[in-house]
Amino acid sequence: MLIHINAAALNGISAIHVTVEIATTPGTQFSLVGLPDSAVKESHERVMTAINSAGWKIPVKKITINLAPAGIKKAGPGYDLPIAVGLLATIGIIPSEALQDTLLFGELGLDGSLRPLPGALPIALMAKQQQFKQLILPQQIAPQAAHVKDIKVIPAESLQQVVRILNGSEDDTDANTLTNNATPLDSTTNTDNTFDFADVRGQQTAKRALEVAAAGAHNILLIGPPGSGKSMLAKRIPSILPPLTKDEQLQASQIYSAAGLLNNKPLLTQPPFRAPHHSISQAALVGGGPDPKPGEVSLAHRGVLFLDELPEFSRMALESLRQPLEDRQVTITRAAYNITLPCSFMLVASMNPCPCGYYNHPQQKCTCSPGQVRRYLARISGPLLDRFDIQIQIPPVNLDDLTAKDHNAETSQTIRQRVINARQIQNTRFADIPDIHSNAEIYGSHIQQLIQLNDKTQQILHRAIAARNLSARAYHRILRLARTIADLQQSTEITPEHIAEAVSYRTLDNTNWGD
Repeated sequence: MLIHINAAALNGISAIHVTVEIATTPGTQFSLVGLPDSAVKESHERVMTAINSAGWKIPVKKITINLAPAGIKKAGPGYDLPIAVGLLATIGIIPSEALQDTLLFGELGLDGSLRPLPGALPIALMAKQQQFKQLILPQQIAPQAAHVKDIKVIPAESLQQVVRILNGSEDDTDANTLTNNATPLDSTTNTDNTFDFADVRGQQTAKRALEVAAAGAHNILLIGPPGSGKSMLAKRIPSILPPLTKDEQLQASQIYSAAGLLNNKPLLTQPPFRAPHHSISQAALVGGGPDPKPGEVSLAHRGVLFLDELPEFSRMALESLRQPLEDRQVTITRAAYNITLPCSFMLVASMNPCPCGYYNHPQQKCTCSPGQVRRYLARISGPLLDRFDIQIQIPPVNLDDLTAKDHNAETSQTIRQRVINARQIQNTRFADIPDIHSNAEIYGSHIQQLIQLNDKTQQILHRAIAARNLSARAYHRILRLARTIADLQQSTEITPEHIAEAVSYRTLDNTNWGD
């Protein structure tokens, strides 16, 4: 007897349809083929024990299970439920016709219970694309899948319940069928009030630079001595970012679902903020590993990647950021797989000006030699430094600013509204251009088309570029930055003042740091 069951395999953040073929013939052998990994091979023991615990018994026969397509590696315990259902279908417990338009996914406990696994959202998206009518999966992860329209998502707690559903003895209401009725959190307001710019004393220049960065999704590097508030400022950036759109919520949540980090949240509604430790490996930063997993750059998609103490990260890890920052996606090629992951994020980094941290400090004396300072800065390559649109020095906060009670300090909500207004201008500008959502993403021929300067402003920019000996990449980044500054002021034209402010944010360009 031959039974076909629909299952799924994760490939990065996407899912692939897998057909589980089960054939039974006289004999006693059990074979599982189709490039299964160790977790899939071990499913035989879990499945058989779960079936016995549920009160059924599979007769002794030769059982051959094929996971097709055979050329794709199958990993994880998500095939437990399809295999168990298929075995029960071979003995007539479940009618085979009930399996035709159903996709199954889930790990089985030895008592027959269903356990949650990563990947519910991408699997639901694939099931919809393949035009399956229903998806059965563990109850804990069903709310993620329920946000995909035009497919019935049925949560189940056990193998016994799945059998009742497929036999029609338990209706959809009893099975708590989810048909896209789950309501995400309100994404029009910032639900996290822990960090607010109103708490930051002084640092008006830095706060302005962060507002500009947020308005255009520009990369920003904060340079300052210990205790100047670099980390404090960076952690408040999410509080001024616009909410995620519906499409962005789905994109970001798909990545988190595949990584197993969505937890009990149906969808991400706020831009993610990732802050890995400087000891992170290259694979953990950009993605990869034996089984392809999204890295921090992808987990920060449509949000912020914060690298504190930037020079302390390994050279290899930092250099691996160059291609993702430029292409807004990362391609990982290994002998066993080739995947492309989205990673359109805002890079925020901080660093001390020298090893001791007090170079150019107004009160503290720097103990570093000029050579030490230059070598410290040289840990960040020129090409990577070029990819920061804003490089700004953060001075130490003086005592008067620290102790003053500023009742008129702008809140994050006030700044955020200006950022949202600027982003709305950009949304209108890029409405007919695919793959561009913010000024920081303007590339190639679109720069000349979308950013135009009058003769006077063009001359001022040319003089600044020549005086600082800036690269072509820095030239284009200044143009994009000036466009954002103009958007914040609701100006259709880029003025010399906008160019001057944009150029002022290039602190490390052509400086004699350490001399």
